[in-house]
Amino acid sequence: MEPLTDLQIRASFVNCSKGEARRLRLPTDFGDTPWDDLDYFGWIDPGAPQRAYLVAPGPDGTPLGLSLRVPATTNNSAFKSSICNICHTGHASSGVTLLVAPLAGPRGREGSTVGIYFCADLACSLYIRGKRQPKLRTRQQEESLTPDEKAVRLLGNLRAFTEKVTADVATA
Repeated sequence: MEPLTDLQIRASFVNCSKGEARRLRLPTDFGDTPWDDLDYFGWIDPGAPQRAYLVAPGPDGTPLGLSLRVPATTNNSAFKSSICNICHTGHASSGVTLLVAPLAGPRGREGSTVGIYFCADLACSLYIRGKRQPKLRTRQQEESLTPDEKAVRLLGNLRAFTEKVTADVATA
């Protein structure tokens, strides 16, 4: 992923107000972001762990930012392990969380959302490249895909999710 500035990140959000985008907190280690290892930039709000954000390449190549929430009713404890819907990394139940995005446009302002199970630390890019391992080891599904092939799959899954969030705006 190409390095992004604070201003580029804040300007990229499509499902929150400009004021919310101005007020969001970037990670405390933002200056140390490993851009070359990322397919998207994702983080948990350092001051509000129920909020998360991600910025991915949009369909036209410009950054596309999404504001996300961890629902108050999330309870993965019934599962011994879970798989991220974006990168297909297996984790102990606490390593995957449901993230919910308000839809962009009028339906989102009315409260409509879409959710997906994501690596709880939003580090999918690092997992597929072997730069990070799940905290509690679970038996990983054997795959013959290379890291580059996994990155293509990750971006396809992420694009499908962002298209759901932006569908109303794209058709308007």
